[in-house]
Amino acid sequence: MVEVDSDALRTPPAVPPFRDDQGEIDGAFVAAVADAIDTGDALRVRALTADLHEADLGGLIECLRPEQRPRLIELLGEDFDFAALTEVDDAVREEILEQLKPETVVEGMRELESDDAVYILEDLDEEDQAEILEKLPAGERITLQRSLDYPEDSAGRRMQTEFIAVPAFWTVGQTIDFMRETEDLPETFYEIFVVDPGYHLVGTVPLDKLLRSKRPVTIREIMSEEPDVVRATDDQEDVARLFQRYNLVSAAVVDEAHRLVGVIMIDDIVDVIQEEADADIKALGGVGEEEELSDTVWDTVKSRFPWLFANLVTALIAANVIDLFEKSIERMVALAVLMPIVASMGGNAGTQSMTVTVRALATRELRRSNASRLVRRELAVGLLNGLGFALVLGSVAVAWFGVRDLGVVVGLAILTVLTAAALGGILIPLVLDRLGVDPAVSSGPFVTTVTDVVGFFTFLGLATLWFGLG
Repeated sequence: MVEVDSDALRTPPAVPPFRDDQGEIDGAFVAAVADAIDTGDALRVRALTADLHEADLGGLIECLRPEQRPRLIELLGEDFDFAALTEVDDAVREEILEQLKPETVVEGMRELESDDAVYILEDLDEEDQAEILEKLPAGERITLQRSLDYPEDSAGRRMQTEFIAVPAFWTVGQTIDFMRETEDLPETFYEIFVVDPGYHLVGTVPLDKLLRSKRPVTIREIMSEEPDVVRATDDQEDVARLFQRYNLVSAAVVDEAHRLVGVIMIDDIVDVIQEEADADIKALGGVGEEEELSDTVWDTVKSRFPWLFANLVTALIAANVIDLFEKSIERMVALAVLMPIVASMGGNAGTQSMTVTVRALATRELRRSNASRLVRRELAVGLLNGLGFALVLGSVAVAWFGVRDLGVVVGLAILTVLTAAALGGILIPLVLDRLGVDPAVSSGPFVTTVTDVVGFFTFLGLATLWFGLG
């Protein structure tokens, strides 16, 4: 640890603005921090980062070179907020934790709320987890281990175990005095939980209701006996939907015996919503949900290769369909010109329908009760779009090649492929979801295959029959 002169602390160096006009971390600010790190100037590093929020500190860490990141933490010492590590990419966080001494990590973890500590620990190898947990005090170790034992992406992983619980017979005055006199209260809380001697949840009292009540009133008189509750094993997506539906800011987390084990907060749910949306967008684009901007070339290749391979298979299937009509294409070159247009239109229409369906499945808006209505709607949309574009592309084909019948053929093909694409875009995700397969990950290759095969076969088949090219 670098020794800092107390007199120098009274006059810290000037701190440049850390945000540019676009709201991003300013390059000059990053350069100033990097220079202070390279020279080992702890005073300068502390002055530059003193007013940074944990999210901004996380952004700064990602802007630094890999070798500078652990050095920044060492120079800041006790001033480093380990919550900043929850704001960086997983790959960056793991790399930093591997380079820090276990003692440094342990000290930093002790200052975190339990949900942030679990968030950092859960991505580490079991061996690294065990090494860190072993160095924590018994009480903290047991609490964190219990959270880590819950399923991944469950409420138990997201909850914080710091909360305020009181018996129903306490008065409002006793509860307020308890909160004033207790030093280790949660950093943020919105309600008081009411428990019985077995720590079973029996009610909740919002802070505003508590503070508006007279001191002699008992907690039982003002508590809600129907609290917002989630089970520790509930999937985090289901919990997020509960928060969204009922506009919650916090909810009690209970175990299978309905004992209070934690509380989940709105800030955790915001993270869940962002993560799930991010995962779905990546899945639709054929990118692994774990892929981050900080990943290595090899990790990125491994993430994307399976999807590209699946698309290669679908392309080969479509190519085989084209090969069936090789003679027709040789005899009428216009077919080769128009063929990609038909396939492209079908692919785009299928993607539109698939995107709407996958989103509706993810948000639980699409259910058995309204599935048939959505299928009928997409079929109607496909037919109407097909008719419209049949007229447009048919007219273009006639004007381009001067063959009136070619316009009829390509128009019929467009009508067929857009209708098939609309149906495929909704039916394929529905079937995959019913089979327990994530439609966001798996729908793309199937929809692409349907639209390409139907498009090529319909267009080339109709042309072959219409013009007698077989």
